[in-house]
Amino acid sequence: MSRKQSCAECGADDVRSFRNEDFQMQDEGVSAVVSGLSGVRCAKCGDTVFDAESARRYAEAGDRLVIDPRLRQQKEIRRIRRKLRLSQVEASRLTGGGHNAFSRYERGEATPLPAVLNLLRLLDKHPDLLKELV
Repeated sequence: MSRKQSCAECGADDVRSFRNEDFQMQDEGVSAVVSGLSGVRCAKCGDTVFDAESARRYAEAGDRLVIDPRLRQQKEIRRIRRKLRLSQVEASRLTGGGHNAFSRYERGEATPLPAVLNLLRLLDKHPDLLKELV
């Protein structure tokens, strides 16, 4: 005899299995779809619990959604700094960060403020403006 499962979120007794569904995730304007996920869902509150394999795939996709843009950003920051022929310390001074800021940005240990990225991207397109700032 199978026992009816209750929702861990709301306590409702209407938890139903689902199989092979697509789930969309989004982070800072970037989205991804993870296909073929299975698990259970509460019909009352919508709380979803994936089976072990689906949970692993969903978590990996979420990690990629966050990590891939961060890796591209690290490379972009390093490329622009080198193009401008700035040391990490000089670039930190230019943008108002601490002496280790660019090292941490380029290793992915810190995320620069949008103003820092905007300044670097502007200088990437107009490197002659650097002389106005130093």
